[in-house]
Amino acid sequence: MPPITIGVVDDHPLFREGVTRSLAEVSDFMVVGEGTSSDEALLIASNSQPDIMLLDVSMPGDGLSAISAVLSKSPNTRILMLTASEEVDTLVDALQRGAMGYVLKGVGSRGLAQAIRTVFSGSRYVSPAMSAKIMERSLSPEASNKGALTLREREVMDLVAQGLSNKRIGLRLDLQEKTVKHHMTQILTKLGVTNRTEAALLWRESH
Repeated sequence: MPPITIGVVDDHPLFREGVTRSLAEVSDFMVVGEGTSSDEALLIASNSQPDIMLLDVSMPGDGLSAISAVLSKSPNTRILMLTASEEVDTLVDALQRGAMGYVLKGVGSRGLAQAIRTVFSGSRYVSPAMSAKIMERSLSPEASNKGALTLREREVMDLVAQGLSNKRIGLRLDLQEKTVKHHMTQILTKLGVTNRTEAALLWRESH
């Protein structure tokens, strides 16, 4: 079985070199490129088309902006953000732009390997600490006073968590698309979140 190929892009040399050494010790991982900026991430994507690209949020050229650019060069590459940013809004932004995972830099070598394997398999991965932050936001007094989801809203959220669009959810549940949009508005209010990506993350963590 061929190794999982990985690109590592971070503008802190000591951290990047440490990550690269850690990955090199895993028998089925192969680092095929290192970079310090979004421009170098694009070069790695173009030249090597790695299975996984590790990107920092804060680096020259902006890591978040690099997500869509990397995917345009190498559509099959799965992007895993490896960052110090613990902002929920940054996490949600990264996932909306196409990242498959979000890992905090305090992660150990075993945790990073698990995140890489999870994302490589096609599933999302979010650091437990960030999942907890999303849960905390949803359990705020403002959110908890909005009431529980109805049965229909739960059916909608089950499909949202699977990545279905409003149109596809409507077809699956025999609802008009505008009705699904109305349900989503109610769901976001009740869960205390601001968008469907955050709602889906929360739903997967709690079900």
